[in-house]
Amino acid sequence: MFRSLRSRVFYGWWMVGAGFGIQILTGGLMNQAYGAYVVLLREEFGWSKTMLSAGFSMARFESGLLGPIEGWLIDRFGPRSVMRVGIIIFALGFMAMSQINSLVTFYLAFFAMALGSSLGGFLPLTVAVVNWFRRKRATALATMQTGFAVGGLIVPIVVFCLETFGWRSTAFGSGVLILLVALPLSSIIRHRPEDYGLEVDGGVDPALAQSNGHQEEEPIDFLPREAVRTHSFWLISLGHGSALLVVSAVMVHLVSHLNENQGYSLQTAALVVTLMTFMQITGQLLGGYLGDRFNKRFITASCMFAHMTGLLLVAYATALPMVIAFAVLHGLAWGIRGPLMQAMRADYFGRASFGTIMGFSSMIVMFGNVSGPLVAGILADSTGSYETGFTVLACLAGGGSLFFLFATKPKPPIRITRPAVEPLRDADAIAVASAAAGRPRDRS
Repeated sequence: MFRSLRSRVFYGWWMVGAGFGIQILTGGLMNQAYGAYVVLLREEFGWSKTMLSAGFSMARFESGLLGPIEGWLIDRFGPRSVMRVGIIIFALGFMAMSQINSLVTFYLAFFAMALGSSLGGFLPLTVAVVNWFRRKRATALATMQTGFAVGGLIVPIVVFCLETFGWRSTAFGSGVLILLVALPLSSIIRHRPEDYGLEVDGGVDPALAQSNGHQEEEPIDFLPREAVRTHSFWLISLGHGSALLVVSAVMVHLVSHLNENQGYSLQTAALVVTLMTFMQITGQLLGGYLGDRFNKRFITASCMFAHMTGLLLVAYATALPMVIAFAVLHGLAWGIRGPLMQAMRADYFGRASFGTIMGFSSMIVMFGNVSGPLVAGILADSTGSYETGFTVLACLAGGGSLFFLFATKPKPPIRITRPAVEPLRDADAIAVASAAAGRPRDRS
């Protein structure tokens, strides 16, 4: 199979396509549709915004705590094996969601969904793509992660199903769809090209080979303990967490804010999510192109300011154009920034332990994922609107741009190696040979 693909399409691009499809399901059925579930669950059970935010935040907390273990499992056993287990858990979590009757059972079901989507989606897919690409790494990551954004385009379909068939039937059907589609796609994923007689990027680029004397620069592979000692590891992680303060709060609370505070219908709110998704797709494709050619740090820092501006616009929106401006700015910033952060980590720390390094980074990043929805939900319950919570998160995101600006490439790790054995002098060589032959050494 691999030999036949070698002369036509680099196999890494087939994996990008499979990851694209899996990310559509993860983004469209759970992450970006969660806000619609929130509205209906509040109507049926009367749970507060804080309670529903806590479910999302606890799931993100789980992903952060288990991140190092997940990363080690991926580096040790390969992404495909881990993904198969994760996808089954993801599907069963949705099916359990359709049967909940209390806040505790909701938390347990959503915990399973979050664990499954983590094991079966973003992290193993990112590790696989990083291992197969170097020159076009940002483009490959952006293309694969565009699937998550495209998933937002099916949110109106999910909303239609929620309103037509009910949230229980929609949740169960989502679990069945995941088993039928995501599980077969996971069989395409492979760990490293060298395991199958292939090369990263499909071989040496002719132009680079000619300019570099047939040698392409291979990044130094940091060990996890070496990576966590660098300032760049912490700065990228803190910047990523700052961005997710906004992203996670928007995913959980945007539909509620537009529906309850701004007075828009659920369908109109879904259309705003769709516009935001279109801009996210545009941003990811643009970000992949820019990231392979220009400084990733400056690009991601600019995106943080766009996140801040967009969230302030929707927080204090008095007319639909302000909401539309938010969707454009937030979608573009999210799309451009997302793949560049993973590409920066791979550029800085190499491929060999990327999964484990990403797992340790997720322990820091999770604080943004956890705190964003909680801050917005608690302040909305106490003040009656999302204005205060969104303002606080917007300012924190703007300040987070500094983390990316100062996240310069670390110096290669200093490793102590044993010195090579000094070659024997001629006289010593004669003595060794004589001893081996059982002859006395000539001392003349």
